[in-house]
Formats: sequence, C-alpha cells, structure tokens
Amino acid sequence: MDYNQLKNRLPQTGKLDWIGLRPGRREPVVPAEEATVDLDEGLIGDHYSKKGGDRQVTLIQAEHLQGVAGMLHREHVDPSLTRRNLLISGLNLLALQDARFRIGDSVILETTGQCHPCSRMEENLGPGGYQAMRGHGGLTARVVQGGIIRLGDEVRLLEWVQ
Repeated sequence: MDYNQLKNRLPQTGKLDWIGLRPGRREPVVPAEEATVDLDEGLIGDHYSKKGGDRQVTLIQAEHLQGVAGMLHREHVDPSLTRRNLLISGLNLLALQDARFRIGDSVILETTGQCHPCSRMEENLGPGGYQAMRGHGGLTARVVQGGIIRLGDEVRLLEWVQ
C-alpha cells in the first residue's frame, strides 16, 4: 500500500463518550447524555455556536486526556475542564482533518481546524495546563447535517474534503 492509500484509509470507528454544553461565557460546562445538533446553530444550548461558523462543535480525544493527566501528574482530567463539546475515544481525531464524519445515525460534521488551547487551560487545569494541552486540544468542526447525538454513538469517517 502506498502513502496516499494509507493516508486515505481509516478503518477504525470511534465512540462518543461525553457531551458538554457551555451555556454562557465562563459558565460551568453542563454534561449531557444527548444533544441536538442544528445546521445553523451548532449544538443547541452551547453559547459558542454561530450560524454557519467554523467552530460550531469542538472535539477532543479521550486518549489524549490520559496523556494530559500524566503530564500534570494527575490520575484523571475531567473533560469539562477542557471546555470542549465532545469527547471521542477509539479513533485518532487528527486523522479526521479535512474530512466529513458521521456521529450516530444522522449527524454529519466537517473538520475546520485544530482547537488550540487558550489561557483558560492554565486556570482550569492548574500550572502547566496550557503547555500540557498543546498538541492535544482536539478539532473544530461545522455542521453539515443536523440531528440528535447520544452517548455511545459511533463516530465514522465518511469522506475526505479536498
């Protein structure tokens, strides 16, 4: 198999492990068992959603949180502290750059870039939180097709966007 074939192949599927909604700026993240994803508004109930914006949904990889916890000498990092919306396991999120992917039966998202850490990581995670999150901040995405997502939903690559 050549490089392009390897790069365009992603046989693994992931799983939606956690959903977090940010009702307002600097307000605590509210965990949810399901969420409505809207084409115009992004995640209903999340203040950051913007009509047609490139950052309607933020995703972070569960396995990366384990690494961040290790760098901070902790057992665990609560995903709400990262202020991301969706925690995904079992799939390398960075492999979804420049791709459309499905969550559950109906929601389709398209990646728009990396979700770099901000100064809030130092506040939320303590000294070194910003540096620990560098390279582990996840992805941003826009909604292509809305619907309902639920904990345990499968995350699967649909197609590459060039």
